[in-house]
Amino acid sequence: MNPHEQLIEEFYAAFSAHEAETMASCYHPEIAFSDPAFGTLHGKDASDMWRMLLHRSKGKLHIEFSDIKADQQCGSAKWIARYEFSKTGRQVTNEVTANFVFKDGLIIGHKDDFDFGKWASQAFGFTGWLIGNTAFFKNKVRNQALASLKHWQNQNSTP
Repeated sequence: MNPHEQLIEEFYAAFSAHEAETMASCYHPEIAFSDPAFGTLHGKDASDMWRMLLHRSKGKLHIEFSDIKADQQCGSAKWIARYEFSKTGRQVTNEVTANFVFKDGLIIGHKDDFDFGKWASQAFGFTGWLIGNTAFFKNKVRNQALASLKHWQNQNSTP
């Protein structure tokens, strides 16, 4: 394994072990993270998103990861999250493809892609199935996710 593959492995091993600070230590201070739920987050907001998600999961988030690949500039991995969606109590299995960009031995770019409609169907049931792929619903979820992150940040001071 090359150093960047080891870094991705460290990130997901920490995720699986619910070690948010170790995950954050894998990120460059200028990290840009994006996914369909939160949109784009920069710097501390990206690390705080993981802190919040792990804190709120109360140890009930299960992560599997595989297919780690990386070279000097970029990398990728696949991961699966299994958890109970807190707003509805519904079980979710989310299959994610992650792409990374590296700088100074750390992750400076991280993009997670997943089927938002499939996720919405699992998380919200029939309503998610019906309108999960609409721009209105995606924007509503994103706005709620960002508001939740800001609220969590106001309640929790982090380094």
